[in-house]
Amino acid sequence: MEQRIYLFGLNHKTADIEIREKFALNGFNPINDGLIDKDSPVDEALVLSTCNRVEILYVSEKNFDEVEPKVLGGWSGYCRHDPELLRKHTYCYKGLEAVNHLFSVAASLDSMVLGEPQILGQLKDAYRKSVEEKTAGVIINRLLHKSFSAAKRTRTETAVSSSAVSISYAAVELAKKIFGELNDQKAMLIGAGAMAELAALHLINSGLKEIMVANRTPERARELADRFNGQSMCMEKMLDNLHKADIVISSTGSSTTIISAAQVKKILKKRKHQPMFFIDIAVPRDIDPDVNLLDNVYIYDIDDLKEVVEENLASRKEEADRAREIIKEEVIKFSDWLRSLDLSPTIVDLLSRGETMARKELRKSIRSLGPDADEATCRAMEQLAMSLVGKLYHDPIVFLKRRAREEGSSQKFIELARRIFNLDDEPMHQDTHQNRKERK
Repeated sequence: MEQRIYLFGLNHKTADIEIREKFALNGFNPINDGLIDKDSPVDEALVLSTCNRVEILYVSEKNFDEVEPKVLGGWSGYCRHDPELLRKHTYCYKGLEAVNHLFSVAASLDSMVLGEPQILGQLKDAYRKSVEEKTAGVIINRLLHKSFSAAKRTRTETAVSSSAVSISYAAVELAKKIFGELNDQKAMLIGAGAMAELAALHLINSGLKEIMVANRTPERARELADRFNGQSMCMEKMLDNLHKADIVISSTGSSTTIISAAQVKKILKKRKHQPMFFIDIAVPRDIDPDVNLLDNVYIYDIDDLKEVVEENLASRKEEADRAREIIKEEVIKFSDWLRSLDLSPTIVDLLSRGETMARKELRKSIRSLGPDADEATCRAMEQLAMSLVGKLYHDPIVFLKRRAREEGSSQKFIELARRIFNLDDEPMHQDTHQNRKERK
């Protein structure tokens, strides 16, 4: 039966940060959390959950109407929020539209910051997890590898990622708008992941001299701080040192806020109310939004970075159009492969049916030769029979392969071939051979 590809998601275009926080799928396991089980219509699944998007890619033999309630119900149930609220903000792509969307995501053509490199790494992590959890099968394996190669083509054949920017870069640009030159400022990074590392790099390139890194894993904090001649600390020491920072960029994976308005109020008093700039690029947010009510504090979350992001888009739009043409080419290639999946079983069945019939008739012929039939003669007859099978089915197979490449869909030709050669062993109507008998 035909395998169908679907993709459900919400992102920064369809849902604000409050909604994305509610329906984040960090830690979601499609098998353990009930999306895939023995009674499920979902055969393969991959979950991508980042600060800007949450998407579920799945493969099923069932129609959309049979799968949609299972996926959205499992998603909203895991997050313990209203499924109708989720449905209101989600989009769905089917078939090649889903393939095109995934390739565009991998190539960072659907990101808040066009051309940013983080999403490809996040997608690779999501794929690695799906392989480990055994939710990736033939379709998702091929689809993800092709998405990676499509992304590589866009980066090497266009300038869409030249001077690559990211959310971290946009955050630092915003800090420069607040403080001007950053030479006299000191920064603290809370969290030592890829975003924090990029933020540190952009801060250093912007002239900042001192960086502190706080992380739950001290070794990782030390490793990142050493790269930039900074100071590392464990997360427990973060609040004790926060008053030293002019710029705070937070990007942890915490499920709750880690800095409250009351804590910042005390820190400001310790700083004698010198300005502080917080950039919260975590989802869910690390910093209590009420911090924004305090004097001499600037706080921005991911959605606030859109203005900075849009300034970076103008110079990339032409290159993005070229990249989308590459994506179209890659989607066509994947479509050809998908059609070959439908065709391959038919070719196998066709040759198997021919060989079975040939061997059956061959045994009759050998028996008719009697005991005098030597081994060499039998081998020659078998070779002749198998050769005839190959030649007999050569033209039908070539025809089907050609139509699979040329037609929008080869399904009608596959179905016709299966009926002509009765590959599904359908019972014949009682008068099927009537005319032949009458001729006798």
